[in-house]
Amino acid sequence: MEIKVSHLGKVQFKIQARSHSILCDQPAENNGDDTGMTPPELLLASLGSCAAYYAVEYLKTRNLADSGVEVTVNAEKVKPPARLGVFNIRVVCPVALNEEQIAGLTRSVKHCLVHNTLLNTPEINLELDLPK
Repeated sequence: MEIKVSHLGKVQFKIQARSHSILCDQPAENNGDDTGMTPPELLLASLGSCAAYYAVEYLKTRNLADSGVEVTVNAEKVKPPARLGVFNIRVVCPVALNEEQIAGLTRSVKHCLVHNTLLNTPEINLELDLPK
C-alpha cells in the first residue's frame, strides 16, 4: 500500500493513491485556501470510512440493511507532544438491532484496519532523499 504526496504551492498538497487523488490544504487562518481537508481531518476521515465499511458489511451480510449507515469521528488536540487524543466514533445504524446484533456490529467495526493500527503503535521509519 502506498500513496504519493506532492506539494502544489503554499500549504496545498496533492495526494495520490493508485488512480485516485485528493487535495490537502489548510484553512485560511493557517495560510491556506481551504481547498481540502487538513492532515488531521484526513486521519479522522480514514478512521470513519473504515468503520463505516465494516458496519455496512456487517449489516449487508446479515440482510439487515444495505444503506443508511453514517459515521461521525471526532478527536481533540492534546499535548505534549502535539497530537490527537481520544477518538470518538459514532455509528448511526439505519435499523433497530437486538443485543446480539449490537455486539456483532460493535465487534465488526472494531476489526477496522485503521482502528487497529491506531490501537497498536506502528513502527514509522523515515528516509530522507536529498540531492547529491
